[in-house]
Amino acid sequence: MDKSIFTNKNSIPNNSDLIIALGNLHELWQAIALYVYSKYPKATEEWKFSGEKYGWNFRIKDKKRAIIYLLPRDKYFKAAFVFGQKAFEVILKSDVSNEIKKELEMAKVYAEGRGIRIDVKADAILSDIKKLIDLKIGN
Repeated sequence: MDKSIFTNKNSIPNNSDLIIALGNLHELWQAIALYVYSKYPKATEEWKFSGEKYGWNFRIKDKKRAIIYLLPRDKYFKAAFVFGQKAFEVILKSDVSNEIKKELEMAKVYAEGRGIRIDVKADAILSDIKKLIDLKIGN
């Protein structure tokens, strides 16, 4: 089961909890969040408890929609996005990695779009995540 490392509904995770859970990757989490704010300074953030099955997740959003979800796991995290059809088509023509394009193509299509979750275990993935953030904010 793919579940947040934070599962106590009565305890909203804080920065100290995050540092313990993510270890060295906490800096990468912060770098991604700061990148979103550099591109969209009016963004807001919130922790959301998605039920016993999923636990706590973190999202950064604009006025209407989530730009990115950050999903804490044990010593790593996932970056999750939902893209509408227009953004999906732009991504397929972009220089985002072929693995991400394949995953998006195979993703189930919902009313709000296609969802993708990317494991963040090293900073090598950061450039693709930044490109996806740029595409999300731009579309």
